[in-house]
Amino acid sequence: MSVTRTACPLDCPDSCSLDVTVENGRLVRIEGAADERANPLTAGFICSKVRRFERHLYGDERVRGPLLRRGPKGAAQPGAFEQVSWDAALDLVAERIAEVRERSGGEAILPVSYGGSNGLLTQDTADARLFHRLGASRLARTVCAAPSSSASAGLYGKMPGVALEDYEHARYIVLWGVNPSVSGIHHVPVLRRAQDAGATLVVVDPRRTPLASRADLHLQPRPGTDLALALCVIRELFARGHADLELLDAHTRGADILRERAEPWTLARAARTCDVDAAAIESLIEGYAAASPAVVRCGWGVERNRNGGSAVAAILALPAVAGKFGVRGGGYTMSNSGAWRLRAAADPPPPTRVVNMNRVGRALTGVESLTGPPIELLFVYNCNPLATLPHQNEVLRGLQREDLFTVVFDQVMTDTARWADVVLPATTFLEHDDIAKGYGAMVVHRVRPVVDRVGEARSNLEVFTALLERLGLDREDDVVEPAALERRLFGGNGAPSAVTAALDNGSVARPAAGDQPIQLVDCFPATRDGKIELCPEPLDREAPLGLYGYQPDPASPQTPLTLISPATSRTVSSTFGQLVTGTASLDMHPDDAAARGLSGANGEMVRVYNELGEVTCRLRITDEVRPGVVMLPKGLWRKSTGNGSTANALAPDTLTDLGGGACFNDARVEVAGIG
Repeated sequence: MSVTRTACPLDCPDSCSLDVTVENGRLVRIEGAADERANPLTAGFICSKVRRFERHLYGDERVRGPLLRRGPKGAAQPGAFEQVSWDAALDLVAERIAEVRERSGGEAILPVSYGGSNGLLTQDTADARLFHRLGASRLARTVCAAPSSSASAGLYGKMPGVALEDYEHARYIVLWGVNPSVSGIHHVPVLRRAQDAGATLVVVDPRRTPLASRADLHLQPRPGTDLALALCVIRELFARGHADLELLDAHTRGADILRERAEPWTLARAARTCDVDAAAIESLIEGYAAASPAVVRCGWGVERNRNGGSAVAAILALPAVAGKFGVRGGGYTMSNSGAWRLRAAADPPPPTRVVNMNRVGRALTGVESLTGPPIELLFVYNCNPLATLPHQNEVLRGLQREDLFTVVFDQVMTDTARWADVVLPATTFLEHDDIAKGYGAMVVHRVRPVVDRVGEARSNLEVFTALLERLGLDREDDVVEPAALERRLFGGNGAPSAVTAALDNGSVARPAAGDQPIQLVDCFPATRDGKIELCPEPLDREAPLGLYGYQPDPASPQTPLTLISPATSRTVSSTFGQLVTGTASLDMHPDDAAARGLSGANGEMVRVYNELGEVTCRLRITDEVRPGVVMLPKGLWRKSTGNGSTANALAPDTLTDLGGGACFNDARVEVAGIG
């Protein structure tokens, strides 16, 4: 029995250091590491998802060898797939890729991946080389973080944010569209210590989350109206003399434009639009203006609607308007990925067509006209599109095409894999080398293989390198070894970089500005001239109504309820969805249930529907959601509902105002009883 240090790369801001106990090559236990070499945020504990990782690692759904379809598409019965050798599987995949490329060109090949739970070696390295050299269609990975990335890059150039540990110093904390209790649990004790020391905690969320229950102020705006609320706060900061005009003059550009666009959003109008008590908004304005240090943590829930990019931009503008920078614990936090400057590990992409990830269903079915050939070969990896993309039924129709050759490279038999022609078994983070970069905690770790591989699983680097060789696309100067890739990423082609040197010492690495920088003291906007762009021209041109232009609610009399699908403590996006048991429940406010004659008694089944489809599930009546809003969890697999559809079947594939992001929270539905 031995204990080995590694790290968790799963899609979570905390980036935990792990101590893994192994006996005879098999996982025994995973614990959070807590010593001087570890990420200090981990603090010796980890989430239940990773603590019980053996269920995923050794479960029945784990793909243990390459599989070739022998039965009809979508079949789950024994005999639908036959296990074959790696050579046979890779030969077939390479043969089909070559055939499609020869017949229709590289753009007839579409790679679909996201990789939020992958590190720096298992995404955009050998895989990118393969698809770039094939001239394949490029995927715009927009299903998450695209609007917020556009907004933060436009305003601040992705300046590092307030360290999560530094919230303990803040006197006023606003959690806006973020729920650390299920997605970033290590921030929770920091927030509790801050409250115990006298900090005011404000939560802006349509649900009563665990932290909202203990907050000093909880605002529950209608989903999609965060922009109106943020612009109202900006308007009142200016109108009441709370704006820091000296900071705005010295460090920003476009303050006058922002002020002009916020001007129509009076307290009364915002309260009416958001359906929030005006007194609560006033409390937020005055409390935020008066406190120092004051910090806003903006989450990704804010972006999931038609106004998402502008809403994030308005929220991130608040500390600039109110002058909250320059002190420890003051400013904002979104993603801290900007703390690192990485070099590309693959060739530059070719000028081939781009397919928006949110419209993969349209691209596969031909509903959306593509410039160039139809998609003939789909290669899915680091992703489960049938469980994660909007307009689920259109994605399903695409996967059902008999003339579409689909390869799925995954750890478990996902909903998407059941429609594949070839399934390749992938390693988990406990079985391969990787580099994990935190986007909340500002640390980088080495991820080490610590257990014996399950079955015949192979890593991304191994599989994509093998395909490059089979297709004759490999080059002598290709960097394929993990250590060499690490040096390239961090710029240490000769002597080890500072990051590599720290990792060689068995420690986490930290960015040059440190892992607890003070905004506008230790780190500055990475914009063209170092100034905060409060209304950057590129974003202003991109937004349909201009930056900060508000688009009204898409509800109709036929579909009056807003369906949201937030993260839960059971899955990371759809990862671990195979482990979720029972039939999912729809959360509905008592007033909405009574208006529809629903009781929720005895596991009452309901149908949730709109023009895109329907979901049958159980009903849970609770005041944790506000009236007019219903909730089905994010990341569910098809087995978790009565009819095999999830919340994504009801989500439109319309796009956000910035970044072409997903509008999951623009799903408008009706609910009715069954039987």
